[in-house]
Amino acid sequence: MQKTIIAPPIAEKIRKELEVHGHIRVDNYYWLNERENPKVTAYLNAENDYTQTMLAHTKPLQETLFKEMVGRIKQTDMTVPYFLNGYYYYVRYEESKEYPIYCRKKDSLEAGEEIMLNVNELAEGHNYFKVSGLSVSPNNRYLAFGVDKVSRRIYTIHFKDLTTGETLTETIANTTGSAVWANNNKTIFYTVKDDSLRAYKVFKHQFGTSTLEDVEIYHEKDETYVAFAHKTKSHQYILISSHSSLSTEYRFLDANDPHGEFQIIQPREKDHEYQVYHYNDKFFIKTNWDAKNFRLMETSVLQTAKDNWQEVIPHREDTMLEDVAIFDNYLVLDERRRAINYLRIINWKDQKEYYIDFGEDVYSVYIGNNPDFHTDILRYGYTSLTTPNSVVDINMNTQEKTLLKQQEVVGDFDYTNYQSERLFAIASDGTEVPISVVYRKGLVKNGDNPLLLYGYGSYGVNMDPYFSSARLSLIDRGFVYVIAHIRGGEEMGRYWYDDGKLLKKRNTFTDFIACAEHVINLRFTNPNKLFAMGGSAGGLLMGTVMNMRPDLFRGMIAAVPFVDVVTTMLDETIPLTTGEFDEWGNPKNKEYYDYMLSYSPYDNIEAKDYPALLITTGLHDSQVQYWEPAKWVAKLREYKTNDNPVLLHTNMDTGHGGASGRFERFKEVAMEYAFLLDLL
Repeated sequence: MQKTIIAPPIAEKIRKELEVHGHIRVDNYYWLNERENPKVTAYLNAENDYTQTMLAHTKPLQETLFKEMVGRIKQTDMTVPYFLNGYYYYVRYEESKEYPIYCRKKDSLEAGEEIMLNVNELAEGHNYFKVSGLSVSPNNRYLAFGVDKVSRRIYTIHFKDLTTGETLTETIANTTGSAVWANNNKTIFYTVKDDSLRAYKVFKHQFGTSTLEDVEIYHEKDETYVAFAHKTKSHQYILISSHSSLSTEYRFLDANDPHGEFQIIQPREKDHEYQVYHYNDKFFIKTNWDAKNFRLMETSVLQTAKDNWQEVIPHREDTMLEDVAIFDNYLVLDERRRAINYLRIINWKDQKEYYIDFGEDVYSVYIGNNPDFHTDILRYGYTSLTTPNSVVDINMNTQEKTLLKQQEVVGDFDYTNYQSERLFAIASDGTEVPISVVYRKGLVKNGDNPLLLYGYGSYGVNMDPYFSSARLSLIDRGFVYVIAHIRGGEEMGRYWYDDGKLLKKRNTFTDFIACAEHVINLRFTNPNKLFAMGGSAGGLLMGTVMNMRPDLFRGMIAAVPFVDVVTTMLDETIPLTTGEFDEWGNPKNKEYYDYMLSYSPYDNIEAKDYPALLITTGLHDSQVQYWEPAKWVAKLREYKTNDNPVLLHTNMDTGHGGASGRFERFKEVAMEYAFLLDLL
């Protein structure tokens, strides 16, 4: 199909002056935040039409890519069952169906199947449909589940009688989607959201009564905190966790006494984060109190304040304690060193210990679903850039492993055809930055291969190496795929996060540039075949790096990008803003304002040649509002000095996470990959 070139939409300029600290910024596209304005809808639709026209010649390629990606997915599939309170629970998928079917079997896997929820039936007639927070009552009769039909992450809780199959008329609106059952099978705790979508109040509901009679249990008044209700693995306590970016506070209540009073475990303190696990008569507490990389403590449930905590696992400068699993005979630790996770098994009785050997150097592992204390079997998840997602049981006594399930890649996939590497780039300040690389064996490092460099680098979120069957469509076409483990994540420990936020945020961007230069220097690629991709805060990464070093990249994909940092962080009505001052800083403080302004992608657009850009967003995005990428595109078009395309695709039916169906989302991935391949 012949490529069509047409003039892009030009957004109207309406001058808006934004003054803070005596400094005036002019934002000519501020008006695009008027969600209900027909002119805004018309502009977004015009951008979609433009993108469709500019990519029309890639439609056959998009269809080929989509068929490849979906064709690798085992359409009729099932998760590994787990046993809880007399039932085996699992999720299965049927051929050509977009949504999961939640099932269970009583006592034995040979028993008859009970379908708790067929989301395919519920989703009929909806452009978007998301189910979350499934929770079965202790007597196994009732199912509570949350439904979001808009993609704003505002859920209505519904109830189903699993004995009769009847979905009840009783609902609870404006929640996080999770319902926590007390042990009396009648009392439910849930969390609601305020106008900025902050989870801020916990209510108590009596099953079978009107929500007008619900009792407010907890109100988180600090706008930088969110609150949630959940239950301990032991099912003995209901917890209310209240946390900001850097501080947590837990309350607990005996689940057998739902009308009692919640008690604080440890009052909140600045920069003190902790997480609570219950076992027998103790709380085990993962904490960063005098322990930047966290340590494990224990205390009696009768004396919970931190003065009573006793150390179980000490702090280590070179090792991050990420997660904990407790069993009768064993303690399991998920630890991280130099961007790699390790599972450490400790015998309670003799304190003998060992690390599980995974046989690869670059991988991801995590503690899986282990609802039973009284077992010597640990379930964990494992994947790498070349190994499909796997569920494994290991006997912690004998160390014997049983592979329960490995993601089946339909077709001729053979993991031995692919090669992964762990590299380290040197940042501008001399810091080593880990890089994970995967490519098809036989690739020649001649400086002429296409390469996609992916990054995130915020919130302490780790971009661990994982397998993607969709990614094979690029790798099998000669692409090298690279993950840059830049500062702002937590791959190298807590200091890695601290060195990539607030007034050190620029390290995130310069690290990514160093990684790009490193793969060029190693002759994997060259600037004319180097592409970059990031989403959300990774979209901020794309925008800032593009302003700093546009010469390094042929093209970029920015998904739901956070690019108007200063304006968003000054607007406390926008979801997430108040809770993120510890991440970005509060621009009402001039020092933070000036620093944010120095890197904010939207504010630093200049008259220069920019890489080709594909930018995606969702109209209902609750985390990064659609108008940020819309404004960014409009301003880029005004300033850029070359003919490289700038394309905006707005999904008018979805939000931050994209499409809700398991196949539908690959249409956008196919469009992104076609955009990259077309640029070559």
